[in-house]
Amino acid sequence: MSRSGALDLASGVGGKIEKNEVLSAVQKYEKYHVCHGGDEEERRANYTDMVNKYYDLATSFYEYGWGESFHFASRWKGESLRESIKRHEHFLAVQLGLKCGQKVLDVGCGIGGPLREIARFSDTSITGLNNNEYQITRGKELNRLAEVDKTCNFVLADFMKMPFLNDTFDAVFAIEATCHAPDVLDCYKEIYRVLKPGQCFAAYEWCITDCFNPMNREHQRIKGEVELGNGLPDIRSVGQCLEALKLAGFEVLREKDVAADSPLPWYLPLDTTQFSLSSFRTTAFGRFITRNMVKALEFVRLAPEGSQRVQAFLEKAAEALVEGGREGIFTPMYFFVARKPRS
Repeated sequence: MSRSGALDLASGVGGKIEKNEVLSAVQKYEKYHVCHGGDEEERRANYTDMVNKYYDLATSFYEYGWGESFHFASRWKGESLRESIKRHEHFLAVQLGLKCGQKVLDVGCGIGGPLREIARFSDTSITGLNNNEYQITRGKELNRLAEVDKTCNFVLADFMKMPFLNDTFDAVFAIEATCHAPDVLDCYKEIYRVLKPGQCFAAYEWCITDCFNPMNREHQRIKGEVELGNGLPDIRSVGQCLEALKLAGFEVLREKDVAADSPLPWYLPLDTTQFSLSSFRTTAFGRFITRNMVKALEFVRLAPEGSQRVQAFLEKAAEALVEGGREGIFTPMYFFVARKPRS
């Protein structure tokens, strides 16, 4: 059900941004980041605008190259990328202990790929929370096509200020989403507030690892390029996330870097030295084709001006992610399950 054609990609670039304003939106997004002269405080202060612009610009590229679930996954030998993504989502559902009929919240749901898969797998009702209007519009269309629109819905809102009453949900999960929060403690406090007592929150977090050296210029460069290419205010450490969970009031039941046990590297789909038919569009040759296709579509004005700029910073981010994975300084799947105490 994902968009697969060149014209679908072209029509989606920019999301809800007017097509004649895409280039200026790219320029405004880029200025938030250090490698373009911005600073961390500005990114934190303007995170809503920054993240919205990022996903308006990047969503159609993500769906074209990756499918409906915008996340990485641990992967077994002989397993396709799509199979690994589904297993990654099922693992979270099992660890969270989801049960039939529960009311669940997906924080930062994207276009709802994991939401739909987990809802069908666990027979639960899931609300997807997202502050990007374009992604919600796309998600609703995909929910209807998947025939889960009666049990799954979307809410347009900021996950730092959720429009839900206290103790609303039986479970909460986030997949590579709360890394966008300008303050992780405040984000976790808000999740704690809407979760029912005695129930659990599970997530895959983007984190820098203990191997990251803040005095190493190469490490800093890689971190900055990952942030630029993925709409992040800052990448936090594993320790910072754990501390924030505890300060928010959670009891941490389980935590581990899932990437450390992955038989195949999590960054394999982005590694241009590898070739895969199952994830062809992310290979070096696939990216070459996409790059030139976008250039042609922009030239004939089927894609808005600025599309090539988006393609370029996403490719640079992919290269930085591979570097970060090889160096062992970054993980996109630090996993935890945390419980809100009953009293």
